[in-house]
Amino acid sequence: VAGGGAAMLSQRLMAEEGVFIVLGLVAMLAGLLGISLYLALRFEWSFAFGALVSTAHDLIGIIALVVLLGTELNIIHIGAFLTVMGYSINDTIVIYDRIRERLQTADKGEKMEDIMNEAINSTLSRTLLTSLSTIAALIALLALGGPAMRDFSLTMLLGIFIGTYSSIYIATPVVLWV
Repeated sequence: VAGGGAAMLSQRLMAEEGVFIVLGLVAMLAGLLGISLYLALRFEWSFAFGALVSTAHDLIGIIALVVLLGTELNIIHIGAFLTVMGYSINDTIVIYDRIRERLQTADKGEKMEDIMNEAINSTLSRTLLTSLSTIAALIALLALGGPAMRDFSLTMLLGIFIGTYSSIYIATPVVLWV
């Protein structure tokens, strides 16, 4: 009887975690929609589209790497995915703000590519320093946090690399192409 009760409790907890994972995925989609709406209002729709593509790239890349590593997706991963979304979109908005500032002071004949390159270059040191300090903290969590922090810190670590890459090399070029 005791073994049967433990099995039922285990099944119930797994079912509840499945519900939380679905709710987490819905939260990610709602977050993407809200971020896109905010960026469309604050900047232009092309900036919102660039951020949406960049953030979708981040999520797909992180999920793919987590699955390739053979770990089972759980609620901890969903928390890390949401955190990476916020981290990456913040980085993208910093670059977009710099582009908007440069557009206001740009000469009439200046190319958009040059304005965007200058904006990325001017925020590059901030982006790299922020990423490196976050990576240092995540490595400490990975090494010292024990098994409870392993999934979160590893997912975040992968997400910082992918998110930094996409903020620089995906978000802005998509704006340029749209």
